[in-house]
Amino acid sequence: MKPVQLPLGVRLRDDATFANYYPGANAAALGYVERLCEADAGWAESLIYLWGGEGVGRSHLLQAACLRFELRGEQAVYLPLGEVAEYGPELLDGLEQSELVCLDDLDAVAGRADWEEALFHLFNRLRDAGKPLLLAATASPRELPIALPDLQSRLTLALVFQLHSLSDEDKLRALQLRASRRGLHLTEEVGRFILTRGERSMSALFELLERLDQASLQAQRKLTIPFLKETLGW
Repeated sequence: MKPVQLPLGVRLRDDATFANYYPGANAAALGYVERLCEADAGWAESLIYLWGGEGVGRSHLLQAACLRFELRGEQAVYLPLGEVAEYGPELLDGLEQSELVCLDDLDAVAGRADWEEALFHLFNRLRDAGKPLLLAATASPRELPIALPDLQSRLTLALVFQLHSLSDEDKLRALQLRASRRGLHLTEEVGRFILTRGERSMSALFELLERLDQASLQAQRKLTIPFLKETLGW
């Protein structure tokens, strides 16, 4: 699957799929986001707000939803507001023409009057058009420093899910899932070795797995502890 080109050079990761997401304690959030991607979900279930710290999969789920729509031939827009806020709230103009809008890093524009006003009007346009909206931030809606009461009121309409970090056992299963999707066999022994020696964040672990995948392919060797030590200098 090739990455989807989006405005301003924003790209969806081709590995950000629902099948690639190990939910752990976040199964309910995953289920509702997938349901949002089905036709005629209804506005009450088509406005979802995900929040949590780094590495819990907020961006992954938003991009997976966009990819699901794109694979059906429907237009979806993913905007990481932390990266594109400098372009101004005009970015939100006309987004209701898309079949799905995903706004990441909402906290990056909270408290900015021009953005809050634009977000409020976008909410209304999407609701009137019956189009789904998926939001993500590092804080819950109540903790966001929203100054516009009307926008705060709109956020209370959302289904809110806090995404939780994976346990060590879940991180192992997530690594094994990602490895299997790459055609790699990652044993529990090797997976636990990675968890004890590698960085703890899921993004770092997945980057490490990608590096090992490439090295394994070049060397035509399986993922073993001796191979990891040799490749990574551990």
